[in-house]
Amino acid sequence: MAYRLELPRRLKVKGWKVKIQGKERLEPPHITVYHGEQVWRIGLRNRDFMVPPGGSWNDIDDEVRELIEDEDNWTELCEAWDRMYPSNPILSEEEDENG
Repeated sequence: MAYRLELPRRLKVKGWKVKIQGKERLEPPHITVYHGEQVWRIGLRNRDFMVPPGGSWNDIDDEVRELIEDEDNWTELCEAWDRMYPSNPILSEEEDENG
């Protein structure tokens, strides 16, 4: 089951969505940002845009970006990933050992 970050109605009406999709347990931890048919994947470990599809923060509405990067929302997204995919947590054992 997918997890969706709650966005203000005005952003939803414009077609923005921020989700953690279901059935992605083997993927690196990430969120998927949608705007109409455009899609971006942002890594939860490093905040980098994943390829494919690539992209940059300049492609995303400023308010959507602020909501994603908000400390409380980012923590909520990371916790949601860890609940959904406990075998692929944000902080992996390997990363924990290497600092």
